[in-house]
Amino acid sequence: MNRLAELLNRPEITWWDVIDILLVSLLIYEALKLIRGTRAMQMAAGSVLVLVLFYMSQLFPLQTVAWLIRTVLVYVVFAVIVLFQSDIRRALSHLGSAPFFRYFARAERAAETIEEVAAAAGMLSKAKIGALIVIEREIGLRNYVESGIPLDAEVSYDLLTTIFQPSTALHDGAAIIQENRVAAAACFLPLTVSPGLDRDLGTRHRAAIGLTEECDAVAVVVSEERGEISLAVRGRLHRRLSPEELRGRLQAALLQRQFVAAAPEPAVEPER
Repeated sequence: MNRLAELLNRPEITWWDVIDILLVSLLIYEALKLIRGTRAMQMAAGSVLVLVLFYMSQLFPLQTVAWLIRTVLVYVVFAVIVLFQSDIRRALSHLGSAPFFRYFARAERAAETIEEVAAAAGMLSKAKIGALIVIEREIGLRNYVESGIPLDAEVSYDLLTTIFQPSTALHDGAAIIQENRVAAAACFLPLTVSPGLDRDLGTRHRAAIGLTEECDAVAVVVSEERGEISLAVRGRLHRRLSPEELRGRLQAALLQRQFVAAAPEPAVEPER
């Protein structure tokens, strides 16, 4: 009766209590989503059973059960850490990928993407393998992504060099990078209709210029005939770049945003 009286005489619920309950509910919901379909789900069910037994031992004279649970609980924490270390890592990784933390990691991921693209372009250039890699900026490229084969994979040197191997079905077309992930490959891009382009520019170069004329994306092109690396920005083609020069221009375009406010220039940069 005393406990019932204490429950009935609790103070009024404030907004802080509501916020507290909502936060705990959100944490429980996210935890259940993470462990759903894993072996941790059985562990959670067992933990609930142990808690029920513990509270029953407090309500009723179950001294042996209470002693056993208090003794075992000392070692349960260490057992959980050892048995479910992979699930714990996955949960912490999921928490770190939340939108709030993702904002601070965006620049670092963009820098990693630039490194992978520059390294892949250098390798493809040496092997004289044609490639067209488009990196989305502010204006979305959803229409062009839907024209290709969806991938949704992490940007890596190995993936990019594999996509453009002549023996693969994905090499003919563009690979589009969105949010530092390879969204799709074998995508179709619009060709430029600008007059006065060099006759030696192929379909990949014209597609890169055509796309960047319509939006703020940047496009990396590797020539199959000459092994030449080019970068298309705002309809202008920067040709004969080394991997180091490509890396610097991508950093300027994606991290420092220097090309966004640049004035319109000729479609093809003069030869050096």
